[in-house]
Amino acid sequence: MATRSCSCVFLLVLVAFQSTMMKANIIIPSFQCRPVLASTRENFEFAVNLHIYKAQLFMLSSIGRGINDISPGLVEGPAPIGATVANLDNRTRNFVEESGLASIGHIRAIADMTVLKTPFPMPQLDLRAQVFAKFFDVINVTLKPPFNVYANTNSFLFAAVYASYFLEQLYAGIIPSIIGNRERELAAEIALYEGASYGVIRSLLNDRANLTVPPYTATVGNVTNLTAQVGNQLGGCGVKDEGLIVPLSLGAENRTTTNVIPADDNSLPYKRSALEILRILFISGNATRPGGVFPRGVEGTLYQLFLALKQS
Repeated sequence: MATRSCSCVFLLVLVAFQSTMMKANIIIPSFQCRPVLASTRENFEFAVNLHIYKAQLFMLSSIGRGINDISPGLVEGPAPIGATVANLDNRTRNFVEESGLASIGHIRAIADMTVLKTPFPMPQLDLRAQVFAKFFDVINVTLKPPFNVYANTNSFLFAAVYASYFLEQLYAGIIPSIIGNRERELAAEIALYEGASYGVIRSLLNDRANLTVPPYTATVGNVTNLTAQVGNQLGGCGVKDEGLIVPLSLGAENRTTTNVIPADDNSLPYKRSALEILRILFISGNATRPGGVFPRGVEGTLYQLFLALKQS
């Protein structure tokens, strides 16, 4: 059960979050938020890291089987650390498995339609519950017991939602720079799927908005505000994630406070660059300081370029 002090922290952080959301359009640091210049090959190579992350998280959490159990030879590398089958309801488990299988298909499609060859090198993944719990440290929220994404459906959805969201945001940003009709079509198709997957998970969260996240007293709606603040703070480029409830001035056409799908002033999807995504997944706010779910960094030429140029 959450302590009284823990509940107070939730309230204080939520107030701060609303204030930050209102000021979002004037705090974006331009030097950190420029689009990343990369080739078509480099963009897909980077994206494969995120597809592997999603596929492994979803498959291991839903049925306890990974990419190589389903499609041998597609990837090679160290086994993920600490993944466990989550305590999910049947509806959620079925969708998570389906979306995980789809991610394997996306990896294969990238191999089939680009110059990249299999097996893809697989980054070291750290999927232990305590790693996901560290995200709350960013906003100084101490939970007792520590947050466990595998404990129940409400908790797991917070980890699942970003696996699709980061892919949607990445592809939304890189599609204009993809060269080749086949490659651009592939990027658009994956973006459409990931946008739909993200929408399903956000809808599942919205259905639970007023339910608590066991064993805490905070509701799902409240925690979406907290996790959004974590992503925005680590990403360093203003508000590109939002909770399920927002101020009226930030709702669609300033006419609603409900916010199932986060979007900009014109209800267009937010974009995040590879640098922004790494800052968040590393839980360091620095794209050249590995940690979080990628303790050894990611694979590919683009990441090596970030390291060489010290682009953080």
